[in-house]
Amino acid sequence: MSTWLSGAVRVRVPATSANLGPGFDSLGLALGLYDSLTAMVSDDKGVLIEVEGEGLGEVALDSSHLVARAMALGFAAMGAMPTGFVLRCTNVIPHGRGLGSSAAAIIGGLVLARGLHEQGDSLLSDHDLLQLALELEPHPDNLAAALHGGFTTAWMHDSSAEVVRQEAHIDIKPIIAIPEFRVPTAEARSALSATVSRSDASFNISRSALLVHAITKDPTLLLEATDDRLHQEPRRAMYPSSMDLIDRLRAQGMAAVISGAGPTVLVLATKDQRDAVHVEAGVRWRVESRPIATRGAYVDPVTAS
Repeated sequence: MSTWLSGAVRVRVPATSANLGPGFDSLGLALGLYDSLTAMVSDDKGVLIEVEGEGLGEVALDSSHLVARAMALGFAAMGAMPTGFVLRCTNVIPHGRGLGSSAAAIIGGLVLARGLHEQGDSLLSDHDLLQLALELEPHPDNLAAALHGGFTTAWMHDSSAEVVRQEAHIDIKPIIAIPEFRVPTAEARSALSATVSRSDASFNISRSALLVHAITKDPTLLLEATDDRLHQEPRRAMYPSSMDLIDRLRAQGMAAVISGAGPTVLVLATKDQRDAVHVEAGVRWRVESRPIATRGAYVDPVTAS
């Protein structure tokens, strides 16, 4: 018979930035901005959900909630389903801004389900957990970074997601500029062409290869390494203010890119340039310095108050 932990389990899961310019659907970076998810198995049937912060009043509060769906997927994979559970989400990752809020919900929910089961670590490996996550999000870039932290390269091998995690250079100091407006990921993807030219494909391959070296070994190459021809320019009409900000920052030598599907702008800075980014962005943008998160989703001990 399955054994559940009697107390609450809390998981912290980081925001992520995918693509990083040329690494479309493959490169990801975890950022030190964490959602906190706390759950406890209950003898009462069903799911009770509370949400604080981002998504309050917007997201579902029943079993269709993305974290709850991920938890149910994890429970099923472990061959066990509790009678019910209580879930509390304290969200700080902005929704619809290209910072991996959906990936955080999915990975966080799966890690939470594993953490609630006494044998969870032996029943659900990180590799298996990532495969489950693909059932809710078919692109592994944000998922891999949310799970493993740091700088990740993810790819599909047949129908399986694989990932390599590397240490980013200590001098890289990410800055994010978050606008007030949102862009749904599905809408951003619809703006992309189904085909690309050979020259553009070759350009992005070379920059992606260079970017791995720049992030891990030589940040002086970040400006050139973050150049892109595949996904940012085709989406300019969707978030012209984001692209205009990128143009102005790059003209000053800063490695600025669209974070994920946008509209947040990520700057891979090598010194504290938050004030300079804030000057260019203006008061309608939220500009924050966030470290690279060296840990992906993890169980954070709950202490009694």
